Amino acid sequence: MTLEILDIMKLLPHRYPFLLVDRIVDLEPGKCAVGIKNVTINEPFFQGHYPGHPIMPGVLIIEAMAQVGGAVAALTAGDKGDQVPYFTGINKARFRRPVGPGDVLRLQLDLISSRRGLYIFDGKAYVDGNLVAEAELKAVFAPRAQD
Repeated sequence: MTLEILDIMKLLPHRYPFLLVDRIVDLEPGKCAVGIKNVTINEPFFQGHYPGHPIMPGVLIIEAMAQVGGAVAALTAGDKGDQVPYFTGINKARFRRPVGPGDVLRLQLDLISSRRGLYIFDGKAYVDGNLVAEAELKAVFAPRAQD
């Protein structure tokens, strides 16, 4: 299963500038997903991180992984009404190399466990086949915030 940006926006509450997944190229509900983030110099975070040497903040790489995991959780759980996936924990985070403008992040999320509404993922981020970041991520569903 693949998801384009409008499909992702139906599953996740994130919007510009915080929607950090452009496409999900492979998704098996209850198992895994591969998402893509095209990193461009136009990203708002590059203005201050760092001027003259743009590097994508590691926390945003983790957030991009969490968003792919949120899509897996949403499709695994089925219709949750007015609930959305919330990122609740991170373990074993490691950053291996910098990510900059022109890079294409390939975000691989494997569902390790889903018990009692808690989803645990093994996440890895790659650029050109090289591991750039990894972490264990946790998510639950909570009521969608009202406008």
